[in-house]
Amino acid sequence: MEELKLQQKEIVETRQGEAFAPFTKDENVYTKKFYIESYGCQMNFSDSEIVASILNKEGFGATRNCEEADLIFVNTCSIREKAEQTVRKRLTEFRKIKESRPGILVGVLGCMAERLKSKFLEEEKLVDIVVGPDAYRALPALVQEAETGQKAVNVMLSRDETYADISPVRLNSNGVSAFISIMRGCNNMCSFCVVPFTRGRERSRNPLSIVAEARDLFDRGFKEVTLLGQNVDSFYFLDEEKSETITFAKLLEMVAQVHPDLRVRFSTSHPKDITEDVLHTIAKYENICSYIHLPVQSGSTRILQLMNRNYTREWYMAKIAQIKKIIPDCGISSDMITGFCTETEQDHQDTLSIMRFSEYDYAYMFYYSERPGTLAARRHTDDVPLEIKKRRLQEVVDMQYQLSLNSNLKDVGKTFKVLIEGESKKSENDWMARNSQNKVIVFPKGEHGFQKGDYVTVKVKECNKATLLGVVV
Repeated sequence: MEELKLQQKEIVETRQGEAFAPFTKDENVYTKKFYIESYGCQMNFSDSEIVASILNKEGFGATRNCEEADLIFVNTCSIREKAEQTVRKRLTEFRKIKESRPGILVGVLGCMAERLKSKFLEEEKLVDIVVGPDAYRALPALVQEAETGQKAVNVMLSRDETYADISPVRLNSNGVSAFISIMRGCNNMCSFCVVPFTRGRERSRNPLSIVAEARDLFDRGFKEVTLLGQNVDSFYFLDEEKSETITFAKLLEMVAQVHPDLRVRFSTSHPKDITEDVLHTIAKYENICSYIHLPVQSGSTRILQLMNRNYTREWYMAKIAQIKKIIPDCGISSDMITGFCTETEQDHQDTLSIMRFSEYDYAYMFYYSERPGTLAARRHTDDVPLEIKKRRLQEVVDMQYQLSLNSNLKDVGKTFKVLIEGESKKSENDWMARNSQNKVIVFPKGEHGFQKGDYVTVKVKECNKATLLGVVV
């Protein structure tokens, strides 16, 4: 899908195609090297860390230079057509490297693996290895198989694989923030989405392994973790020994209790599943960030039904009202799709009005493009002309521009506790930090002697639609 964005999003454009080297000062000597390039959502980047850990244990070291790699992997995304086109182009380029160094193995990982395995392997002969998101443990054996000249494939989806026991190699991290995958798969059959078919059914990790990973990250100097899942609110783990059920609200509390200085975020929430218990847990703990990403997709109940979202316009608005009542300072962001099948002008106006009601701080906005294999592709006709999709998208973007600016203007004069993530991209004399509501705040370093990873109190002096500008108090 083509999209416009107003802030950092789960699919971060600047990270698409990013290649990783896990250690800057790795003293180990490796006889073989691997190169991973990742596309898509944050779950894919998290999966690349799991793959890196598995390969490390097999004696492979990471490289950012694909020319010197023995293994080249592309971790793929099936959400957007643009990503597929980019991946195919990259695989063609890697094949040229392979022609000059015949021993190299090229593989496709992730969501595209299942759907395009025969195309990549047999028709276009672009790859040697195809591995789905639940089969990364099989990588060492698949690499051995491919080294004999066989095409190696494992795209089996699992009902229980969570990689809970694998400690991810933190790739390209700022050393302050890290992601923890708490569950895999999705049971929500949204008609526009391919994830249930590429990542399988929902299954949750053992919460003790999640807490242990959070504690290890904090001990290593990380100050913020984001709990990741296609739908985190569906987290559900039955501890049979204690006859205890761990819900997402309880898991949030367990992670928050690791240390008061460890900030906790999560992504993504499905409106139908986020519970009042979760909201009260956020309100109770200062180190659980007051920020919820709550994708609405459309403001029209009729379109929501076609999307199989399992809530109505009125139900969603009541949930927004509940969030604002329990967590008055909560930051809220959303996703919107314009031009879904049969969308009328009135449906579009309903989306604009629900945006006004919700007063989103920022949003990720797309026009609909049909993805093969989805329920919508089978059941509905993609009948809204492209020029109308784009015009409606622009109206949604213009609306969000104003809402984002209004939200930031309300913060001028306020004081926030912020976590320094690094230097500002625009000036080495400024720090870039984030507040609990997930807003970026830039402020001068001055003579204070703060470091990356420090908490600082900052007063907002001015703003634009994307950034708050402040000074240390």
